Amino acid sequence: MAEPVLGRSARKRLTILSAGHDLFLSNGYQGTSVDQIAASAEVSKQTVYKHFGDKQELLLAIVNNALESTVAPFLERISALADTTDLEADLTALAADYLRAVMQEPVVQLRRLVIGEANRVPELAQLYYDQAPARTLAAFTDCFSALHDRGLLHAPEPAIAAEHFAFLIVGRSIDQALFYGGPQVLAGIDVAGYVRSGVAVFLAAYRPQAKAG
Repeated sequence: MAEPVLGRSARKRLTILSAGHDLFLSNGYQGTSVDQIAASAEVSKQTVYKHFGDKQELLLAIVNNALESTVAPFLERISALADTTDLEADLTALAADYLRAVMQEPVVQLRRLVIGEANRVPELAQLYYDQAPARTLAAFTDCFSALHDRGLLHAPEPAIAAEHFAFLIVGRSIDQALFYGGPQVLAGIDVAGYVRSGVAVFLAAYRPQAKAG
């Protein structure tokens, strides 16, 4: 199926979003001006303001756009896990992709940007948390609830199980990445072994216990 043809205004909006995204991640919010964004996008400053009322609105749109393109596909993967026929193998594969996804340098840079602006733009922090960590945990909660109903997990409190799983797989690495960078942290990890250990601990806690005969 052919991609829809965007109109001139829509193309300009995407160009501004792309230029703003690159500049904000490189220079930070305070270090980036609307003039710079307009120059990089090869549009007038007035065009930027026409599409986005101010720099803060542009930043919110950039973060929302970036999160939607990276988080939504992963939520589908989590949802599909509810139908697994090999829980340990599929959960381990998902865990490895989960760790690699949050360690991507653009994702880490975006997280740094949001944290750095949390005091000045609290709605940005709220947007990021609601659209990324909260949605991911909610997806794991729904998945683990379904697996509990199927008898593959014993997770009567699936929201807590979701938190345990997330922090076993990515908790320490996310914190390290903020200081050292995602690729550097990943380079120091045996990803396959790391996630196997995390999944083993999770399943030791949440796999149903065989009933005594």
